[in-house]
Amino acid sequence: MIRKIADNIYSPLGVTTAENYAAVKQGRSMLRSYPAGTMDLPEAFTASLFDWGRVEPLDGYTRFERIVIQSVGRALAQTDIDVHSDRVLFVLSTTKGNVELLDSRSQQFPADRVLPGVAARVVAAYFGFCREPLVVSNACISGLAAQITAMRLLESGACDVAVVCGADVQSRFIISGFGSFKALSPMECRPFDIERLGLNLGEAAATIIYEKGTGDGWHAVSGAVRNDAFHISGPSPKGEGCLRAIRAAMGDTPADELAFINVHGTSTMYNDEMESAAIDRAGLLDVPVNSLKGYYGHTMGAAGVLETVLSMAAVDDGCILGTRGYEELGVSHRVHVSSQHAPTTKQSFLKLLSGFGGCNAAMLFQKGGAQ
Repeated sequence: MIRKIADNIYSPLGVTTAENYAAVKQGRSMLRSYPAGTMDLPEAFTASLFDWGRVEPLDGYTRFERIVIQSVGRALAQTDIDVHSDRVLFVLSTTKGNVELLDSRSQQFPADRVLPGVAARVVAAYFGFCREPLVVSNACISGLAAQITAMRLLESGACDVAVVCGADVQSRFIISGFGSFKALSPMECRPFDIERLGLNLGEAAATIIYEKGTGDGWHAVSGAVRNDAFHISGPSPKGEGCLRAIRAAMGDTPADELAFINVHGTSTMYNDEMESAAIDRAGLLDVPVNSLKGYYGHTMGAAGVLETVLSMAAVDDGCILGTRGYEELGVSHRVHVSSQHAPTTKQSFLKLLSGFGGCNAAMLFQKGGAQ
């Protein structure tokens, strides 16, 4: 089995997992409205962004690299891992990395720093990882795809420890890109709600460290990536790829063992409808569903790791976190969404992500004692 040994969430809501969980439990969010002209963008937008004046400065490192270093460093500090060992692997999940360096006004860093592999090597060198780092960049499912990759490498014996970090920062390039799809909501997002208008973007870094072994705590039980090949940006209306990923990840696990399904829940018309169809077809309509996008926005490469770690913290607390922004069901399948936190005694959850290119991912996590 694959066991979690440490984690961290570094976001505008806090710099530790505990701070982030406490903020979410209180219903807080850093989603804010930014006026036209911000980042030289012609239209106003709503997002959750760092106050970069309060992020620890690191000379010679980009904004993206700085938050990765902060998150990984805080997670590693919880362990006695020897990062110089060739049995320790660093896995970086990101969708855009240092893409802002393509801006002609960004001349501070070498041109090749825009490549995710180069940025990963820079971070690896900071900590002294001796193995070549691995980058997973598969649109919005990157954070789960990176964890699934780490699981497989650990199970195969290719490494003993995997340090998985997901991160992204926002820029004029990214926000204008989502804006061109008409996917952005001008106000705070409302996952699965009948009044939802689109997504908000967010910034964060999150780290989870795994090792092969049993024992108390959280285990990554299984995971799967499936592609529905439906459209370059739109999901299959019937949730074909998402459904197949759910079935592969769940295996023979009974639905009544799940505390909840933490969905992608971006608040776009197509994503939320597709996920509801997949959940229905998988026979999971009675399982509570929640989305964390109303607290953080869509943090892209960080989402799969951040939302996994926060979901683990919620189960530890005996809580199903409410879906911030949700009021009235706005999808055609009767998924069980609530805006309010609810109690649970169950010890497992299913995490879903979907992304451009028809990609879908699902992972099953379970908390257990020594075996």
